[in-house]
Amino acid sequence: MIHFLNLIRWKNLIMIALVQILIKYALLLPFNESHGVTAALSPFTFALLVIATLCIAAGGYIINDIYDIETDKVNKPNKVIINKFISEKDGYTYFMLCNIIGVGLGFYLAYHVNYATLFVIFFISSALLYIYSTALKQMFLIGNIVISIVVALSIMVVGIFELIPSMNSLNNVPNMTFLEIIRDYAIFAFLINLVREVIKDIEDINGDHKVGMQTMPIVLGRERANKVAFILSLIPLFSVVYYVVNNFFKQQILVGYFLIFVVAPIIYVTIKIFSAEQPSHYKHIGNVLKLVMLTGMLSMLVYPFILK
Repeated sequence: MIHFLNLIRWKNLIMIALVQILIKYALLLPFNESHGVTAALSPFTFALLVIATLCIAAGGYIINDIYDIETDKVNKPNKVIINKFISEKDGYTYFMLCNIIGVGLGFYLAYHVNYATLFVIFFISSALLYIYSTALKQMFLIGNIVISIVVALSIMVVGIFELIPSMNSLNNVPNMTFLEIIRDYAIFAFLINLVREVIKDIEDINGDHKVGMQTMPIVLGRERANKVAFILSLIPLFSVVYYVVNNFFKQQILVGYFLIFVVAPIIYVTIKIFSAEQPSHYKHIGNVLKLVMLTGMLSMLVYPFILK
């Protein structure tokens, strides 16, 4: 069981679930009465949405490990699971089951909210994760962008399913306002994850080169890739500062939170990228970026105190 949990990256799945729960119960539910925000999903159907997202994400991790067997033998030999603890055949079976459950639940939820076309979100996410693992991750920057889009979708899907189906003439303004807030969090997640994906490619350059991938650090070299990663890290940094100044300048609690727990760690990352040389350096930077993603999402807990 522990090997299966590691295969599906249970820690990452917990973070995905936490973010979606925060959107529902820290960002939307508290403003039901005060701001007129109307959500479409009951606690039960929302739980199904979370499960659907986690199943598709788990399937993505499984298929990625199946196609990364050779690179993982070089990059992280102690963490190889496929063909060591779980057979490749069983891996494909788990991948199929996860996607059937995830897409199936997505199909049910789309019809439940009377927006059948929303089903395509789950189908596209599942397809992108498969294409990413089998082909796109080997390409220059394309795979990094695609996987970051899927991460952003895992956030946007909550706003799409909760707010769009329940919109009417009475709640259109508040629902759109909070949908835009969720969109901004999704953009933040996209930018942070994009930097992290580039950092991971630099960290894994030896194994990726062995199997003939054409990732950015292989094409440009580690030094130039470091410079690109540095430039990319400036985008979320300036974006967060601009967003906070323009939207929360008078909200001292939120400004302080973002400066301490989001802006400062990103500045730390930009500095560390310059001196990074060893795989351990890039791993550390990647972990800090994962922490920034978490602290950024946890800022939703502050909204009930400032939007009264």
